[in-house]
Amino acid sequence: MSLTSPLIELADVRKRYNLGRPNEAEVLHGVSLRLAAGEFAALIGPSGSGKSTLLNLIGLLERLTSGSYRIQGQEMAGLDDAGLTRQRRQTLGFVFQFHHLLPAFSALENVTLPVLMREGRIGRSQLERARALLDAVGLGEAMHKRPGELSGGMQQRVAIARALVLSPPLVLADEPTGNLDRHASDEVFALLRRMHAELNTSFLIVTHDPRLAARCDRVIELVDGRIERDGATTPRDAV
Repeated sequence: MSLTSPLIELADVRKRYNLGRPNEAEVLHGVSLRLAAGEFAALIGPSGSGKSTLLNLIGLLERLTSGSYRIQGQEMAGLDDAGLTRQRRQTLGFVFQFHHLLPAFSALENVTLPVLMREGRIGRSQLERARALLDAVGLGEAMHKRPGELSGGMQQRVAIARALVLSPPLVLADEPTGNLDRHASDEVFALLRRMHAELNTSFLIVTHDPRLAARCDRVIELVDGRIERDGATTPRDAV
């Protein structure tokens, strides 16, 4: 898919929160953004810049106040809650700072959970894909262990496999290494890059770590609810 036919496209998106009459706060001020299939991009900016709000809008976890948001050419603004849920399950995978694994479930059961939620059952091919993904993230021998038996870095690897099990065109990662030490952070980020290369899945990664942003192909910088910079990584990103 070329940039003339983007995977996602936001045009003049604004997000306001009602804080109680007559107070209203606008967090995003006319954001326009395109992301093509196969991109590996970082979303950076200071705290309070609107990064989490923008990621939530892209992830269909919140509704925009005005503007347009299209996924694969389809407008999202008019969809009801059921339509947004279907679109989210078909198009998006999520990796968060905290892995949000179910403690009573094994790694394999956690990875297959999105399949069960979407299909109502887990078929043989889907189970094999989950096992293959756990092998790919280096946890083939630990797939029957529960989260409490895994290190923080290993738990985040399970979360990455879970995000990819339904083969989403886009994975949204919100500070995926923010809860890890430097060594585990580097390992998890290297895994994200490898999964991107092998699966050609698009990634949009929110990070405060300039080292990791510099290893993305594109950096989108959000400041005070507006995109201040958007382009290929430069030496500045590694500062």
